[in-house]
Amino acid sequence: MGEIVIKVEQLRKCFRVPRKREEQGFLARLKQVFYREWQDIEVLKNISFEIGKGEFIGYIGANGAGKSTTIKLLTGILCPDGGSVQCLNFNPYLQRYHYSYNIGVVFGQKSILEYEVPVKASFDLYRKIYEIDERSYQKRLQFYQDILGIKDYLHIPVRKLSFGQRMRCEIAASLLHQPKIVFLDEPTIGLDASAKREIRDFLKTVNEVDQTTIILTTHDMKDIEQLCKRVIMIDQGAIIYDGDLDKLKRHFIKEKTLKFRVDKIHDHERYQALKVMALTSQRDGDEEQWRLPIEDIQLGTFMSELLQCASFLDLNITEPELEDVIHHIYEYGLKESI
Repeated sequence: MGEIVIKVEQLRKCFRVPRKREEQGFLARLKQVFYREWQDIEVLKNISFEIGKGEFIGYIGANGAGKSTTIKLLTGILCPDGGSVQCLNFNPYLQRYHYSYNIGVVFGQKSILEYEVPVKASFDLYRKIYEIDERSYQKRLQFYQDILGIKDYLHIPVRKLSFGQRMRCEIAASLLHQPKIVFLDEPTIGLDASAKREIRDFLKTVNEVDQTTIILTTHDMKDIEQLCKRVIMIDQGAIIYDGDLDKLKRHFIKEKTLKFRVDKIHDHERYQALKVMALTSQRDGDEEQWRLPIEDIQLGTFMSELLQCASFLDLNITEPELEDVIHHIYEYGLKESI
């Protein structure tokens, strides 16, 4: 893992909320105003993990699982109720001022740019806040203009930018001071396919060139698949998986789908024998679709034999989407160790 930049040990966070009463009627509601009862809800339950320098981590979970609370604890916005957090040898909550010079944060739903002024004015403001020297600032700005394509937006008021244009500028503003750790909370939410691709490519470049540690929370599993090698999965305040993304997929993906259109079958007997090996087979017009149990067959050998006994107009192999795998885990749990 190399140098550890984030270390979380037995982290706990509780929120106090009003206790819901079962009584109905006016008097019961009036009583709640003057005699409200409270209860503590444990949002994070003794979670622990370490993140190394230059890692690109996918931090995923359902709504209410504890993702945003974790990010707020790691950025120093919230104070933990138990356990410890160390980021770059800082205590994020107690050393927030000095720590903030070393991190960047992008919230997909919250803007850090001034709405009524040109983008460049906000960039200049952040240059002064983070005390960036003019030479480094211009070099960094040119780097972002080239990769994110924001040159034409710099002198336009933020309110006149499209959502995709604004998000490019938001990310650039958050990274102007070249932070060592970047927290991204739904950075591609609501963007079209082209804008998502550009932002993903930019984040890959920053991660590789600057060795920036990036923690990404998102519900878009395409972002996770294309950017992250490691995922931390949280459910109901507890970490249920922390490890390699490919290993997680291999553990849960038990079948693949073969779709094809046959041009000519040369060996009908062998073709039918291979078809029987599929879990299911169905036909839609001239297209065949077979579900293959990849644990029970050698996929390479199977495909080699299929290509020998028939010729095809087209042929495609697909596997379940990562989103389906994650949904399965949340619905049925991790019943086996991975």
